[in-house]
Amino acid sequence: MFRKKTIEDIDVKGKRVLVRVDFNVPLKDNVITDENRILGALPTINYLIEKGAKVILCSHLGKPKADNLDAFTLAPVAKRLSEILGKEVVFPSEVEVVGEKARAAVAAMKEGDVVLLENTRYRAEETKNGEAFSKDLASIADLFVNDAFGSAHRAHSSTVGVADYVETAVCGYLIQKELKFLGEAIESPERPFCAILGGAKVSDKIKVIENLLTKVDTLIIGGGMAYTFLKAQGYSIGKSLVEEDKLDYALQMIESAKAKGVEFLLPIDHIIAAEFSKDAEPIVTEGLGIEVDYMGLDIGPKTAALYAEMAAKAKTIIWNGPMGVFEFENFAGGTIAVAKALADSSATTIIGGGDSAAAVNYLGFGDKMSHISTGGGASLEFLEGIAQPGIEALNDK
Repeated sequence: MFRKKTIEDIDVKGKRVLVRVDFNVPLKDNVITDENRILGALPTINYLIEKGAKVILCSHLGKPKADNLDAFTLAPVAKRLSEILGKEVVFPSEVEVVGEKARAAVAAMKEGDVVLLENTRYRAEETKNGEAFSKDLASIADLFVNDAFGSAHRAHSSTVGVADYVETAVCGYLIQKELKFLGEAIESPERPFCAILGGAKVSDKIKVIENLLTKVDTLIIGGGMAYTFLKAQGYSIGKSLVEEDKLDYALQMIESAKAKGVEFLLPIDHIIAAEFSKDAEPIVTEGLGIEVDYMGLDIGPKTAALYAEMAAKAKTIIWNGPMGVFEFENFAGGTIAVAKALADSSATTIIGGGDSAAAVNYLGFGDKMSHISTGGGASLEFLEGIAQPGIEALNDK
């Protein structure tokens, strides 16, 4: 299912190689505030430069509208990438993306040169996978490389459509790594296989839970979503977050886990407070129940110890979603404990993008993990078992 050709399987020397990267970086006053996505694309870009390719990069940035295009230009990215690479990155900025400027820039390229096209979403057809834009992109390339896992779940012109009009479409190192870790975890994990799911809502993780219950040996639940499971079992959860319309579903999942022989773990104590505030006083509960005027904002110390113990026994661990309101220092303990347990583990540890990836990096444990996914929505859909259009469009090995 995940055996796709990579840049190492093809000859790129002298070829015009269109690379879909993920340069959807945060900007403040036209300054990049987090360049991790640019750094993540470097292995693929540097490989192609070294092999003598003519490297044409394309990416979206934000959600530009016709009246605010200037706020979403990739010009700051072109400037920063030039500095990082130590060579000029030609940036033919134009509303058409592939217009006269871009075509002239590509025609003038020598081996090892780099061109960055303007924001692909300047073209309205991009998000609709429009044929005209797909053909425009393909017309300036001999080969297509997708290295934007964070956009692989979207069927857009620059992720899927262009692949229909070039002879060769392969993945770069970033997607290759995602397929290796996420793909192997889902298809053939070393056991015991443990999944840790957190975050606010059960509804965000329904399909993930259903799919993982057919794969894992242990499923651990934390974060706001845990209170829906606890209330479904009759426990008092006070003012904690709950999805009333998901109570029956929560019970079904618990029963499904039991039927499949999957160990299904929920919090056994909590850190609670009277209000949702970073300054709220944290109180540790004695057990499962939460008093009526309080809300759960983190897993308690007994739960953290239990989850860490389970992580220590596992050989493969996937973690998606924080254990509490980790942005508030008083309620970050559970997330820190789980992150530390994974960092200390000898298991293959996979962080499934989004808030859990942000938490791990923020807490300084990023380099201790086997793999941190670059795609929030994409990694979730991957864990749901949903085919990724941007990956399906690539050539099979």
